[in-house]
Amino acid sequence: MKRILLYYLLLIVSALPLYAQKVVSIKVDATINPASADFIRRAMDVAKKEQAACLLIHLNTPGGLLKSTRSIVSDILGSPVPVVVYVSPGGAHAGSAGVFITMAAHIAAMAPGTNIGAAHPVSSQGEMDTILSAKVTNDAIAFIKSIAAKRSRNAEWAAQAVQNSVSLTESEALEYNVINLVASTEQELLNSIDGRPITVSSGTVTLHTKNAAIRSLEMGLGEKMLNILSDPNVAYILFLLGLYGLIFELYSPGAIFPGIIGGICIILALYTMHTLPVNYAGLALIVFGVILFLLEIKIVSHGLLAVGGVISLLLGSMMLIRTDEAWAMASLSWAVILTAVAVSALFFMFVIGMGLKAQRAKPVIGFEAMIGEVGHSLSELNPGGTVRMHGEIWKAIAASGFIPEGKKVIVTGILNLTLQVEQYHDPSA
Repeated sequence: MKRILLYYLLLIVSALPLYAQKVVSIKVDATINPASADFIRRAMDVAKKEQAACLLIHLNTPGGLLKSTRSIVSDILGSPVPVVVYVSPGGAHAGSAGVFITMAAHIAAMAPGTNIGAAHPVSSQGEMDTILSAKVTNDAIAFIKSIAAKRSRNAEWAAQAVQNSVSLTESEALEYNVINLVASTEQELLNSIDGRPITVSSGTVTLHTKNAAIRSLEMGLGEKMLNILSDPNVAYILFLLGLYGLIFELYSPGAIFPGIIGGICIILALYTMHTLPVNYAGLALIVFGVILFLLEIKIVSHGLLAVGGVISLLLGSMMLIRTDEAWAMASLSWAVILTAVAVSALFFMFVIGMGLKAQRAKPVIGFEAMIGEVGHSLSELNPGGTVRMHGEIWKAIAASGFIPEGKKVIVTGILNLTLQVEQYHDPSA
């Protein structure tokens, strides 16, 4: 009897994994960038460590960087845990880079009211030349066709999505064998894929997702920060702020705060630019433009240096992102560029200019403020004597050797608390 009970107990224990499975669920609702790639990779590691039935990616993206897309696709194709990409919620879009990620999934699903497509690569600042466009497009076509072939999906449509920017609704995507199924909810999706055999990098596994517990995984603080910093507009603004902060520190040594903020902004900007296709000629033009603004303050050029600074900063901003590696959403906003150039020009030409003029102005307190002041001699200065200056009596020495009593005198210098004066001649007299 005990043996029978033990036998049934072993059967129950061995069957538990089938009914106590876990699904790791994440949401990617932004552009595809290094932060997205790191987040998906971490989610795969968590799913593998916890022996999850699958990793479920809720996807809604307009596109992103090709480098990050390739990284994500590579991770999915080599994942030992089944990856399910679910384009959701209703109204979501798997565009550009999102098409590649969806096609790479072991199971691709879409919610009603969603669409997929428009994967043609574009430059960050407009149209590419014919040769470069053909090169990038052909590379993307070959990439997505290899993914489609790997997952037994419609390679011809995938090529059209890249070449002609075609798009499909969820029902059309199902009809054209672009996705595996349409599901209204997450639970409906998990119920539908339960029992399906999936071939992963380590072999074939069967999904047990019908009664699986769902663990939602969120982006960490570092990933959220990187996601924000991965925006080229943020990197551009940080770089300019960093330059200004360091310049102010050099102009006013000891201010400390501008130097600290400038250093932090420069480091963050360079870190972000490392993940973006940055054109270093554009970067150099931006630095040169700021230098020209500074020279305009110091050198009388009748505005020529300022005009050169505006042109250099504008051209550098336009060139900052290389057009041969960026996809949609990897560009600088024209509104940000024009605003930054205008504010920089006005700031350097007016605000800093006024500050430097104030520094050159005559002191109003201290001994230096006495220079050029007019008073009266209280005694003969031959050459020493006393004078009244600002209601105070001072020792004074006449630079000319003699000044009569009661004459107006002007201060020309101060030496050891003794004023050096000359007789004052009123120009209007």
